[in-house]
Amino acid sequence: MIEAFVFDMDGILLDTESVCDRTWQIAGKEFGVSEEESLKIVNLCRGTNKSDTRDIIRRELGESFDVEGFLKRTTECFVEIEKNEGIRVMPYARECLQFLKNSGYRLALASSTREVIVKKHLQAAELLDFFEVIVTGDMVVHSKPDPEIYLKACSEIGIQPMNCVAVEDSPNGLKSASLAGMVTVMIPDRISSNEETEKVTDYLFDSLNGIILARW
Repeated sequence: MIEAFVFDMDGILLDTESVCDRTWQIAGKEFGVSEEESLKIVNLCRGTNKSDTRDIIRRELGESFDVEGFLKRTTECFVEIEKNEGIRVMPYARECLQFLKNSGYRLALASSTREVIVKKHLQAAELLDFFEVIVTGDMVVHSKPDPEIYLKACSEIGIQPMNCVAVEDSPNGLKSASLAGMVTVMIPDRISSNEETEKVTDYLFDSLNGIILARW
C-alpha cells in the first residue's frame, strides 16, 4: 500500500533544469566548450551532487579543465537569471502536492541540490511547508544514482521504501529510487523517456497531473 510520495525538486517541482541548461551553455562558450558538448555533460550530471558533477566534468573534458572556474560561472549565471526572471513552478506542482496532502499521503523531498538552496527555492515558490522531510545532496555521502538519498528519505519519514513513490525526471534519479526499492514515477523534463529509463520506471506521466488522476 502506498503511504508516501518522495519528490525530486529540479525539473519536477521547479523549472530549474532549463535554467541550468542556459547557464552551462553560457559558461561553456566562455570556457571553450561547444553547446552540444555542454548539453551532453549537463545531461550526465542531472540528479548528481556537486562532487559527482565535478568528477563527470573532469572525465569528459580532462583533468586540466578549469572545473571550479566553470562551475563558479554557472552559479553566477544562475543567480543572475533567477534575480531577473525568477524560477517557474512546474505545471500542477502545487495542485499535486495539495491533492496528496489532502488525501492523507506523507510527503518528502530528495534533492541532490544543497539544503540552503533547496529551502530557499521552495520557500520562494511557497512549496516548502508541504514537506515533513527534506533530504539534500549535502546530507548524504553518495549522490544519485546511488540509493542512499532515497533510503534516507524513507527512513526519516518512517515508511518502508516499497510503500513509497519516488517522483523523478532523470535517469540518475530513477535508478536511485529503483535501487532503494521504491515505486517510481517518471515525468520527463529535459530528458525524454527512453530504453534506459523504461527499465527503472513503473509509471510514466506527461505532467504531475498524472499523479492526481492515478489510483494509488
